[in-house]
Amino acid sequence: MSEQIDPLGKVTEDKDLLGKIRNFLGGFLGYVDRDRRREADKLLRETIAQRYEELWERISGLQRDLIQTKNLEYVDDLDRAAIKLRGFIDRVKGASYGFAGLFDHVRIQSEELEKLYQFDVSMLENVERVSHAIDNVGASLE
Repeated sequence: MSEQIDPLGKVTEDKDLLGKIRNFLGGFLGYVDRDRRREADKLLRETIAQRYEELWERISGLQRDLIQTKNLEYVDDLDRAAIKLRGFIDRVKGASYGFAGLFDHVRIQSEELEKLYQFDVSMLENVERVSHAIDNVGASLE
């Protein structure tokens, strides 16, 4: 392999395009790492939305049960909870995944992506709390 000195004064070997880009851009590996975090964030948010969607369906089921048994006293309360949960689900589904392109002027730093990821994890952990609350409501209506 022949070695060449590129315009930035770095020694490069005949490599594929990706290897050459890595040599030209010192932060390229950081960009790849951030890109992986963005993808992980996207997958996590999709999972969060799915889990909360399941909880919304449980609330809707409780509403149907109340209506079928003509126990309409708490339908409005459950409806308000279902509407708030639906709004939350829609926001999670439509949320940005921390993406900024390689040449964008505004970049999201790795630390910010890590905080975003931790926030997403906390939302996933709250699924269990909401699930228990729905269990309690269901048990009290029996």
